[in-house]
Amino acid sequence: MSTNQVIYPALFEIHMALGAKTHEFGGWEMPMEYANGGVVAEHTATRERVAIFDVSHLGTALIKGNKAKAELNKIFTNDLNRISSQQAQYTLLLTQAGGVIDDIFVYLRNDEEIFIIPNASNADQVLAILKENLPSNLTITNLHREISILAIQGPKSKELLTKINLPVDIDYLSFLDVPYKSTTLTVCRTGYTGEWGYELLVQSEVVKDLWQDLLSAGADFGVMPAGLGARDTLRTEMGYPLHGQDITKNISPNEAGLMWAVGLNKESFLGKLAVESEKIRGPKRKAFGLIAVDRAIPRSEMKVFLDKQLNEEVGVITSGTFAPTLKQGIALALLDSKLNLAQSVYVDVRGRTMEFKLVKPPFVESHVR
Repeated sequence: MSTNQVIYPALFEIHMALGAKTHEFGGWEMPMEYANGGVVAEHTATRERVAIFDVSHLGTALIKGNKAKAELNKIFTNDLNRISSQQAQYTLLLTQAGGVIDDIFVYLRNDEEIFIIPNASNADQVLAILKENLPSNLTITNLHREISILAIQGPKSKELLTKINLPVDIDYLSFLDVPYKSTTLTVCRTGYTGEWGYELLVQSEVVKDLWQDLLSAGADFGVMPAGLGARDTLRTEMGYPLHGQDITKNISPNEAGLMWAVGLNKESFLGKLAVESEKIRGPKRKAFGLIAVDRAIPRSEMKVFLDKQLNEEVGVITSGTFAPTLKQGIALALLDSKLNLAQSVYVDVRGRTMEFKLVKPPFVESHVR
């Protein structure tokens, strides 16, 4: 994918007809919010009813060949032996120094066929690293343009899919391939909002039909198209990391609180020695949640201090927003690991010193299961 050319999703014209405000995201021009919604309304629809997100900017690729699972397991952090066929797994791709290149969902069809979803801006880099590290007998097919992804999220998502005859009784982090129109559609029990939901992987040539089917079927219970603005507030309320902010090549899994996605007992993965070394000595920084005591909306890159005088800097906010569910300011931050939960810290928010409490995310209850 060229870094100089903006890519438009297959649904772009439909988004514009719905009055979408768009923004370039990972090289793709994607809807941030819609005219009949807005971030707060779309966020609320996801928490209370159901919303449809176009997340086709996410990368898609297929790795096939003899021992594909075993070979990929030498590269990604999580242990693919923990899951079975037709199951998905959250994992990381690291630098040799232990920083996070990308967080990725891996879909295991079988030991010789694996589907991966990297982030949009990293898709080409991830595939290049895989090509460098995988045996030449394995094929890597970039499907970024060919496959579109719709996320159906919210407590009414099961009812919505039932109305268009798609399977819903799927375990969390599992998936099924089913016929749709003239092609095959993959229904995944995944999402990034903290609500019960599904992600639908479909050929881009028929995604317009699927979008319209979903909107028509969901009219009776208030389905709403939602953009990446609401997706960001939803994932922040859950404490889910965003690549490029909460995880980067300069942030390790130890620091980001993602060691649950690292199989330290595996023989190998890229960056394993660095991760083990840092775990032994302990990270100097670690991820915290911040919730506003005062009326304040924190933003990424704002500095965090231990004192009201803002003399003792202890870290930086990596993601910050107004949480529509809580009606408070919340943030994810990378801070001195010596700090403790419930401790007060202070942030200069547009010239005002505002107090925050340290908490452990999620900020709201998860309903993914």
